[in-house]
Amino acid sequence: MRESLGEKIFSRVNIVLLALIGIFSLFPFYYVVIISFASPDEFLKNSFILYPKTWSLDAYRYILSTNTFVKAAGVSTYLAVVGTLLSLIVSAAFGYMLSRKRLFGRKVLMMALMITILFNPGIIPNYLVVKQLHLMNTLWSIILPGLLSGWNALLLKTFFDGIPDSLEESAYIDGANDLKIFFRIILPLSLPALAAFGLFFAVGYWNTFFNAILYLSDPDKRPLQVLLQGMLVQSNTGIGEAAGAGEQVVPPETIKMTAVVIATIPILVVYPFLQKHFAKGVMLGSVKG
Repeated sequence: MRESLGEKIFSRVNIVLLALIGIFSLFPFYYVVIISFASPDEFLKNSFILYPKTWSLDAYRYILSTNTFVKAAGVSTYLAVVGTLLSLIVSAAFGYMLSRKRLFGRKVLMMALMITILFNPGIIPNYLVVKQLHLMNTLWSIILPGLLSGWNALLLKTFFDGIPDSLEESAYIDGANDLKIFFRIILPLSLPALAAFGLFFAVGYWNTFFNAILYLSDPDKRPLQVLLQGMLVQSNTGIGEAAGAGEQVVPPETIKMTAVVIATIPILVVYPFLQKHFAKGVMLGSVKG
């Protein structure tokens, strides 16, 4: 169909507006990266830089030179990998269990699940549970309390409701048991949902901050986000310990931007591998029937 003059004008205006919105949305990310690579001298002379004349890795050297950085990065990686895998298995198993109408006590479990969604006990009850289970100052204090989310399990249940019962019946006829059906049939069919939730879980565990401060007292067990927060506090009060006599001190703002870049890169690296499943997975539960 041939577009009228008004439709052409409307389309061009939409393109211009969306382009401007895209530029304004991406500019903060661009600015963070640029400032993280700006040299200390240039940043001190001009705090607003669109493109550095001299590129520098001083801020990255400062952060990566700390003895505890590698250990903290390892802790965050462990939390992201182990926590994500366990959360996916537990959430998928619980959601699949609730989706089977033949389950005894299904309504009671659904009611208990809804109670956990509607009512949050708060910080103190969670802290007391972790303490009574002797999980204080262990990485399991970060993983186990958030292992199962009622809302995520409910969404996964909605996804599993769409899988035909005939698949299970055929597997039973072929001699498969419940575990084989779950791991060899249900989970492979659930890759879009698992990819979407896996990314959410990984981001949550990677960005663990408050629970780490609350439950972990050993500095060697604290994740990367807590270490970076400590660096930011130290950078605001002066970073003379990081620089020797006569050595250029890295500006606090540059360190902050570098910390943001370092904390964001792992998630940006993981996302492309899950992108083909993510678009379908985020629509989970949006359409019924």
